[in-house]
Amino acid sequence: MEDNTTIRKHIRQITGIPIQVKVDFSSPNFDDVNEDTITNVSLGGLSFIADDRLDIEESIKVRFPILDKETVLTGKVIWCEKSQRGYEVGLEFDDEDEIQRLKMIDQISDIENYRTRKEAIEGIPVSSEQAAREWVKQYAGEFSAL
Repeated sequence: MEDNTTIRKHIRQITGIPIQVKVDFSSPNFDDVNEDTITNVSLGGLSFIADDRLDIEESIKVRFPILDKETVLTGKVIWCEKSQRGYEVGLEFDDEDEIQRLKMIDQISDIENYRTRKEAIEGIPVSSEQAAREWVKQYAGEFSAL
């Protein structure tokens, strides 16, 4: 099996932002869904840590509660590997989600840049989740207007 890092088409942005993953589409809400953690994201998809194994080709819906509770993207599991923290899952997005995906990738990149600058200025570690919460309070209104 070829290492998936050699076949990537898009640059990955490393992140630790929470994500909600929904496998059961019978209910439209995400109220009963646990949060997983994005390990990295790119234009083509993302990877995240899940507690349970997901099947290849399985369709799932994802939401980014810190960024936007209304936007839900649909994707397909393209790989799933056991890791020390559970299962690392690779997700590829559907084409029709392109505009929302680009907006989400832009926001995550902005948050990670904010986190890096904040750590450099303050000299203390800042989690991606903490940076996301601060960034959303300060900039999300301006960003959503773009």
